[in-house]
Amino acid sequence: MAKKLVLHPDRLFPADPAIRAIARRLYGAVQTLPIISPHGHTDPAWFADNEPFGNATELLLAPDHYLYRMLYSQGVPLASLGVASRKGPSDADPRDAWRLFARNFTLFRGTPSHLWLSHVFSLVFGLDTVLDEKSADHYFDSIGAALRTEPFRPRALFERFNIEVLATTQSPLDPLAQHRKIQASGWNGRVITTYRPDTVVDPEHEQFHDALRQFGELTGQDVHGWRGYLQAHRLRRATFAEAGATATDHGHPTARTADLSEAECERLFARVVAGPVSPEDAELFRAQVLFEMARMSLDDGLVMQIHPGACRNHNRWLFEQYGRDKGADVPRATEYVSALKPLLDRFGNDPRLSIILFTLDETSYSRELAPLAGHYPVLKLGPAWWFHDSPQGLLRFREQTTETAGFYNTVGFNDDTRAFLSIPARHDVARRVDCAFLARLVAEHRLDEDDARAVAEDLAYRLPKAAYRL
Repeated sequence: MAKKLVLHPDRLFPADPAIRAIARRLYGAVQTLPIISPHGHTDPAWFADNEPFGNATELLLAPDHYLYRMLYSQGVPLASLGVASRKGPSDADPRDAWRLFARNFTLFRGTPSHLWLSHVFSLVFGLDTVLDEKSADHYFDSIGAALRTEPFRPRALFERFNIEVLATTQSPLDPLAQHRKIQASGWNGRVITTYRPDTVVDPEHEQFHDALRQFGELTGQDVHGWRGYLQAHRLRRATFAEAGATATDHGHPTARTADLSEAECERLFARVVAGPVSPEDAELFRAQVLFEMARMSLDDGLVMQIHPGACRNHNRWLFEQYGRDKGADVPRATEYVSALKPLLDRFGNDPRLSIILFTLDETSYSRELAPLAGHYPVLKLGPAWWFHDSPQGLLRFREQTTETAGFYNTVGFNDDTRAFLSIPARHDVARRVDCAFLARLVAEHRLDEDDARAVAEDLAYRLPKAAYRL
């Protein structure tokens, strides 16, 4: 007999009955609040074209590095999972790829991916048996049949998920045609973009010089000179703001910032453009551009997001064969106090600026990030991110930052995902964890339950809206 798929209503709530009862009540106040998804990597073409998704593999497996990262660690080749390589799309049969995934679904026991997928399978597709080798075809066919119906088109799912606003992330070279198409369509769904300039900011990026050339062609600026380069950023930021952007995003190796003189900037930029660039100059250039992005935010009001600390593409062979974002990124120690000081010395008290800090280094929560955000008016803490976007990771974030930074120097939750159907699942997990944390404070008489309910509502809805100026 097939094993039943059951989502327990008390999942992620405390085991203690008294605290669990409080968590239930708090969760009841936030369970159905609209979703604010202010940072993520979904494809705007889904909502512009509103075409049906293809099949379970194309929608749920092939785009999700959380899934194929785990499978790859157990020796499953990416080519057999439908993952595209540098040579082009995978030639794996989607059904065979799904069967392979199903045979290995036990690998995800205890992981957040298991929670998210169980939510999707049960609540989105109405499946009631556990995914395994025997149920693989049933899953593939049931999901495929659903995806061919109107209620499973991207816009209908967006509305069904009760998403109030969803932000995508684009390169400065993106023409933003999909966002303009959404705006002109008459659809009421709010899908906005985010300015992510890494390809023209990181001299160690393999596409940097070609991207810089395209940057100049797109903006009509001499981007091989420092002033023209900065003006090109200003122009593209303005275009992004017209397409709905309220934020920028910066995925640098470190959080380092620099405040060089204009003459020093010009000399540094000349070395970067001439190449080959030294590691020291590459790091200094990224640091200076981060400073310049903050200066530009004073004028255009875009909120800065700094996502440092990922050693990206650690697996050289995989990078050469499959390219970026294939699950081979690894967290590393990240320092913030000295790194951010040049920027904060100049702009840390300016009410026009808002910076949201993220980390992959949990040791920095209580030592650096909470004290910084608990003091500087321009700083807020982003939620537990990437490898730590998990029940225990979300809980550790609250435990290590709340007593110093409070709740109101954080920005609620954002899902930061490419996997569209996991968005409500991820927000549900975050809401349950926050309610569990708050319930403990109530049970210990550290917080009144009415206040805890207000905090839960703020974390789920009001704080992300305010932090991202939505």
